[in-house]
Amino acid sequence: MSTDQSLFAIPKNIHTHWASPENWRGEKGAAAKMGGGRKGSAWFELKAGAQRTLADVSGHSGTVRRIWITIRDRSPAMLRSVRLDMYWDGAATPAVSVPIGDFFGHALGRCVAFESALLSSPEGRSFNCNIPMPFRSGMKIVATNESPVDLSMFFYDVDYTLGDAHDADTLYFHACWQRQNPTTHQRDFEVLPRVSGRGRFLGMHAGVAADTQRYADSWWGEGEVKMHLDGDTDLPTLAGTGVEDYVGNGWAGNTDVTYAHAYQGFPLNDIAANRFAFYRFHIPDPVYFYSDIRVAVQQIGAAWVKSWVDNMRALGTPILDTSMAPIDLSKHETIGLFEREDDWSSCAYFYLDRPENGLPPLAPVAQRIPQE
Repeated sequence: MSTDQSLFAIPKNIHTHWASPENWRGEKGAAAKMGGGRKGSAWFELKAGAQRTLADVSGHSGTVRRIWITIRDRSPAMLRSVRLDMYWDGAATPAVSVPIGDFFGHALGRCVAFESALLSSPEGRSFNCNIPMPFRSGMKIVATNESPVDLSMFFYDVDYTLGDAHDADTLYFHACWQRQNPTTHQRDFEVLPRVSGRGRFLGMHAGVAADTQRYADSWWGEGEVKMHLDGDTDLPTLAGTGVEDYVGNGWAGNTDVTYAHAYQGFPLNDIAANRFAFYRFHIPDPVYFYSDIRVAVQQIGAAWVKSWVDNMRALGTPILDTSMAPIDLSKHETIGLFEREDDWSSCAYFYLDRPENGLPPLAPVAQRIPQE
């Protein structure tokens, strides 16, 4: 079936459902009952410490097609305190356990407008996800408010189909959130700790709070993205050439320019606050693995004039040495490379051949709250 034909052909025995505050279980003929059918329950209150199931299906195969959410309190603390968990096929542990903001592409608790192939926020006030999430016998999506503050308004839709036929090769969707503040000298930041199984790495969204007290306004993203695949040990199979290169840019990213393309973007570039965010989705360039995967980013910075690094060291500033030699860019310009320690966080998206991934639980909320 061609792509065009798929838009106007109807499949057999696949039915559309929406779970929302107007129809919690997405039941047939049961939506908009409150208020006499006149918008009676568009949102709900999620009190401090409370948990609410947003969608719940059992005994059916299907696919989550779209998730849309907006909340009244979009402060950095709340975006990191509301936890989103997703379970497939009755699994005991979630395949997805993430802070709500980071999962939808709002890194560092900062809402910005952007559009990509999988995630978007048209005006920086909403959370949209179009990543397909198949299940064979059931699914459950749960929101938990782990903050000490009541969330007065939580709007959402979980749009899914039931009756989808998934064969043995169909993979389950997973996501992993990580933070290290600060990162460790000469140790790569792990975007995705080693996961065993067969699957596909879909991509990442990452945020960086740069330590300008130690490194002034030097470039923080010279480190290479590394992917260890199928038994790789010390050295990876895949390695890029720097963060800005990984997201399709070039020559550092410490400018006031932002961009958000289908598969790559730099939607947050706040030099005044030293807050940055980037993403990359491996859709046209798939990353497959057959036994295991680990994804990391080197913690390396750069100053466009090597003398800047040397002078900082001479003054006793804690610039950490690297064994890398400077790179001659021309007869008049060199680059100084050095190891850094900054505040990094990330959300990795991947598919796996099982509904549980064996990763550690999400970090406690106190370790997630961004520092301003």
